[in-house]
Amino acid sequence: MSVRVSLEDVRVVLGGSEILHGVSIELAPGEFLTLLGPSGSGKTTTLNVIAGLVGTTGGDVRFDGASVVARPSHDRDIGMVFQSYALFPHMTVGQNIEFALQARGVPRQDRRAIAERALELVQLPGMYRRPVASLSGGQQQRVALARALAPNPSVLLLDEPLAALDKQLREQMQVEIKRIQGEVGVTTVAVTHDQTEAMTMSDRVAIMRDGEVEQLDTPEVLYRRPATVFAARFLGEANLLPVRDGRLAGFDAPVAAREGTAVLRPEELALADTIAGDAARLTVRVTTASFQGTRYRIECEHAACGSIVATLPPDTPSERIGPGASLELVRSSTGPVHVLGESLPRARAEAELAAAAS
Repeated sequence: MSVRVSLEDVRVVLGGSEILHGVSIELAPGEFLTLLGPSGSGKTTTLNVIAGLVGTTGGDVRFDGASVVARPSHDRDIGMVFQSYALFPHMTVGQNIEFALQARGVPRQDRRAIAERALELVQLPGMYRRPVASLSGGQQQRVALARALAPNPSVLLLDEPLAALDKQLREQMQVEIKRIQGEVGVTTVAVTHDQTEAMTMSDRVAIMRDGEVEQLDTPEVLYRRPATVFAARFLGEANLLPVRDGRLAGFDAPVAAREGTAVLRPEELALADTIAGDAARLTVRVTTASFQGTRYRIECEHAACGSIVATLPPDTPSERIGPGASLELVRSSTGPVHVLGESLPRARAEAELAAAAS
């Protein structure tokens, strides 16, 4: 059974300092939400508030409209996967999963069948008797997930569940966790600082900063239409160009907004001679060029706009884009330029831009 989870103006004070400053989030039943942010942003504290591991000093936490702030963690019907997996190394795979079932009061005669079904769900059939110590990191991660899901919780909480895995396995497990969550349909909240992980797994992402939610939306909206300079910088790379009197700095091209900060993603830029038409051009000087297999990533300098990052196709002649080369860039995207500032005081936008540049 999945539930609607609501955080209403949640505040947390720890050690005399306010860690969460009025966090409000609502999840639909069965939704997958990821809390994304740098260290110290409050994402883990928010997860622990939902889990009942950290008490609130203000606000409310509700499951299907009923407050749970007074309920202890064991009485909230949650499953949790920790960064370290927290498996018992002296137990078998089956014993680890059954431990969670025993804690929920599941009768002994039913535990084996439930544990076996959980292992099939995470694609580890036949591993019931395997010692945990004999498993790979990816297998241990699946066992931890099976243990969390076996009691059929209303809410699943994932605390940096893939941090201990290598890059290739982590990418595989991102897709696998999303598949399992969709199959089970459990309301899920995850914590990560990995932008790709958040975008791959989530229905929505909450970008957190200094104990507040900076922006909450689908991965596509967050990437294409960030609301603040921080959100634009944190979710992928972004070129932030001033807009003054309705024109985009550097390109000197008209945009819909009169003032603000335009967001151009590196993949929106291309070499001028590879795009047909008379698009406005930006002349830059290359400072570094890196071949990354599927693309070239180049960093450039512009007299008025500062540092510019662009990604180019992998078959781009390397001699054209070496350090010191002069290039003309154009926007390869035909859509409107996204401009920050209409919903943000200009002074704050400029202060954030200056802080990001430093």
